[in-house]
Amino acid sequence: MYCVKKIKDDLFWVGGSDRRLALFENAYPIPRGISYNSYLLLDEKTVLFDTVDRAITGQFLENVEAVLNGRNLDYIIVNHMEPDHCATLGDIVRRYPDVKVICNAKTVPIINQFYEFTVDSRAIVIKEGDSFSSGKHNFTFYLAPMVHWPEVMVTYDTTDKILFSADAFGTFGAMNGNLFADEVNFERDWLDDSRRYYSNIVGKYGPSTQTLLKKVTPLDIQILCPLHGPVWRSDICWYVDKYQTWSSYVPEEKAVMIAYGSIYGNTENAANILASRLGELGVRNIAVYDVSVTHPSILIAEAFRCSHLVFASATYNGGVFSNMEHLLQDMKAHNVQNRTVALIENGTWGVMAGKKMAETISQMKNMTILDQTVTIKSSVKEDQLTELNALADTIAKSL
Repeated sequence: MYCVKKIKDDLFWVGGSDRRLALFENAYPIPRGISYNSYLLLDEKTVLFDTVDRAITGQFLENVEAVLNGRNLDYIIVNHMEPDHCATLGDIVRRYPDVKVICNAKTVPIINQFYEFTVDSRAIVIKEGDSFSSGKHNFTFYLAPMVHWPEVMVTYDTTDKILFSADAFGTFGAMNGNLFADEVNFERDWLDDSRRYYSNIVGKYGPSTQTLLKKVTPLDIQILCPLHGPVWRSDICWYVDKYQTWSSYVPEEKAVMIAYGSIYGNTENAANILASRLGELGVRNIAVYDVSVTHPSILIAEAFRCSHLVFASATYNGGVFSNMEHLLQDMKAHNVQNRTVALIENGTWGVMAGKKMAETISQMKNMTILDQTVTIKSSVKEDQLTELNALADTIAKSL
C-alpha cells in the first residue's frame, strides 16, 4: 500500500525510509535509519524529482503510481546520479517508456554507465541557468559539481519558491511520520546526524558547497526539499547558516573534544584527568571519546563542531595507535582545518606518538598545535599531572 505525504496541493513526497540498513554507503553507521526522498509534481505535465535506493523499490513505485492516479509520467529531473537516488531510474523508464529525462551533460554518461537503456534519445540536457516549464510551474537549474559528485545540480521552482537541493541540506535518519522539520525537534534530535552527514559525505568539498550557497542564498526559498531527511518550510535561514559554517570550516562552537587511543588504560587516565581539570576551570560540555569504540564518522562530525581538539595516543608499532592514526588520516581526507590542537603521547619506550600525530596534523590547513605536548611514560606521575594542569589552563584561556 502506498504511503505519500502532501507538500503542496500539487506536490507530493513519494519517497520512503530504510531502518534495516546498518551502514550508509557501507561505511557510516545509521542507527536511526535513512530516508530516500523523491518528489512528484502534478502540473499540466507530471514531473518526478529523482528516484530512490533499491531497498525501497516496491514502496516507491506504489507511491508514484498512487499519486499519478492513472496519469502518465512525463518528466523526471535527475539532480544526482548516486545509486541511493537513481537505483530505481531503470524501473521508472520501464514503467513509463515515454518519460523524458532532464539532466545536465555530466549526468548522461553516468546514466549510461549504470544502465543498459540508452538515455540519449530521451534526455533533455540543460545548462546552468536554463529554464523549463511544466505548465503552471517554471524551473531554473543550477549546477553544483562536487556537492558531492561532479554531475550534481539543484532545481528551483520559481512559481512556488521551492528548492530541490539534491544531497545538500540532507541528514541521516528515517522519517517517523513527520515530513517537515518544524514538526520535530530538529536541533535536539536531528542536528547531530545532519552535521555527521554533511561532514562525512560532503565535508571534503567545502569550497564547492560555498559556491552552491552563493548561487542559492539570494533566492527566495519558501520550501527546501533535500534528498535525505526532513523538508523545510520555516527557519530555513537557520539551517542554511549551519551549512555556511560547516562549509567554511569555521568551528561551530567554542568547545573541546578529547579523543584518546589507549591500550591498557593509562592514556585514557591522562585524557580523563585533563577533562576533569578543564571542567574545574569552567569549560562546559566537554566531549571525550575512545577512538577504539567510537566510529570515526562521529569524531569527524565533532571535529567540525569543536574549536579545540585534543588527541591522546599510545605509541604503537613505533607510531600512532592504529585507530587514532585512522582518525587523523580521516580528518585530513575530510579537509578539517582552522582548529587549535593539543597532544598527549604515551609509551613505555621509544615514545613517538606525539611526533607522528603532529606530522599528520601539520599537513592540514591552519591547524594551531599547542607547544605543550604532554609525554607520559607508561603511567601518569606527579610531573605529568602538573603538565596536564598547565595544558588545561592554556586550553581554557584560549577558549
